[in-house]
Amino acid sequence: MNHTLRLVAWETTRRCNLACKHCRAVAEDHPYENELDTKEAFALLDQIREVGTPIIILTGGEPLLREDIFDIAAYGTKIGLRMVMAPNGTLLTEENVQKLKDSGIKRISVSLDGADASTHDNFRGLANAFDDALRGIAIAREAGLEFQINTTITKTNLDEIPKILKLAEELGAVALHIFLLVPTGRGKYIVDSAIDAEEYEQTLNWFYDQQDKTSLQLKATCAPHYYRILRQRAHAEGKKVSFASHGLDAVTRGCLAGTGFCFISHVGRVQTCGFLDVTCGDIRQQSFADVWEKSPVFNELRDFSKLEDKCGICEYKQVCGGCRARAYEATGSYLAEEPLCSYQPRKKSC
Repeated sequence: MNHTLRLVAWETTRRCNLACKHCRAVAEDHPYENELDTKEAFALLDQIREVGTPIIILTGGEPLLREDIFDIAAYGTKIGLRMVMAPNGTLLTEENVQKLKDSGIKRISVSLDGADASTHDNFRGLANAFDDALRGIAIAREAGLEFQINTTITKTNLDEIPKILKLAEELGAVALHIFLLVPTGRGKYIVDSAIDAEEYEQTLNWFYDQQDKTSLQLKATCAPHYYRILRQRAHAEGKKVSFASHGLDAVTRGCLAGTGFCFISHVGRVQTCGFLDVTCGDIRQQSFADVWEKSPVFNELRDFSKLEDKCGICEYKQVCGGCRARAYEATGSYLAEEPLCSYQPRKKSC
């Protein structure tokens, strides 16, 4: 089975100046011990390059709090990797935005989890986070650095999603990526804020309807059902599903955990995704290629016949697959059925 490496999210540091309610890493604003140093960082990028030419998402924590982040970005660019970054926007300045461009960063993603300061600041855990993010975005736009808006959807901001889409357009973003809450890290403590299966379905159908109404690239992440809805709706409307977009906006498959995507922690732990907290390897102990090719967890997730219960018999399992991290948090098995899916497969289980 083809498992070309398309995306790697690397938690370059766990340190962060915000205290987001949904944070997978429960990140705090202090130095963390044992993070990969510059030499190890370069070696990691070399090893990834041996496997392929994926997009490298430099994330955190807040990656701009790492002193050598521009050197890391420049090195990745030098060896032929496409480097992008996920800062929270509050620390962007004219100086470091220019450094981002000079180091070869092709795009940044900034999260806006509300259409105004009250919602966003409450979610992000810091007063003025919204205004500071907008200021940072304006600097990036003025400098000609491409940016997208990311939004984690919860009950708190569900009604604001249309306004956030409009705001993204007004700010000059190239894309809007929505994320459905996965209850890990601090997210476990706001699980009551997660939207239910019906709201999930309605939201993703609304998102589909925006395709012809906006110039933004639209992508749903941690929401694999969208790729089932995309095909259902396109088929009903006599349309062909478009695969014309590439890179970060590519419309490919729902859950990419272990198939085209992986996550690397600040200390070198390799996981199929940042939300599926199962260690698959350690790049301080083995090569990245060894983990990517031989990890039992990765290889189980690449075999869709191993999916259980409703996901296992679903005719859309090749394009959706269910959120493996959400299944794991709900049941303790990353092969179990997606707990937030209302779709009933045509084939009945025995």
